[in-house]
Amino acid sequence: MTARRRLRRDERGQVGGIEGLVFGVLVFVFGTLVVANAWGVVDAKLATTSAAREAARAYVEAPSQAQAGRDADDAAREAIVAHGRKWERTTLPPVDGFGRCQRITIEVHYDVPLIAIPLLGQAGSGITVTSRHSEVVDPYRSGLAGAAVCR
Repeated sequence: MTARRRLRRDERGQVGGIEGLVFGVLVFVFGTLVVANAWGVVDAKLATTSAAREAARAYVEAPSQAQAGRDADDAAREAIVAHGRKWERTTLPPVDGFGRCQRITIEVHYDVPLIAIPLLGQAGSGITVTSRHSEVVDPYRSGLAGAAVCR
């Protein structure tokens, strides 16, 4: 057999590497999903931080405790929706107390799905992102009982 004929019949390298391409595409797709999910968590943290800040501000500026809870919920809802997030995934635990010099801490929880694939929905129970913000009720405001001295 001549060297030329042997080279034509040799099949080495004809289809080699095809499985590497498939594996590379799979790694790329799953890596992209992981990065997108990580960005979703970061974005949810920004949204909950904003919602907690706005809710705390609305709570301490409200005229009464009954109105404070409603104002805090409305402010948190507006902040979450303004960030393009769904209010249905948000929980806002109730806050106790409302008086001069009292420190109010607002917590906002948001459930981020583990993986969200367009057209297919979400998979997994997800991650809960929590943000807190606290404010002090103004000691010199009118309409509240108690002394105007904070300790």
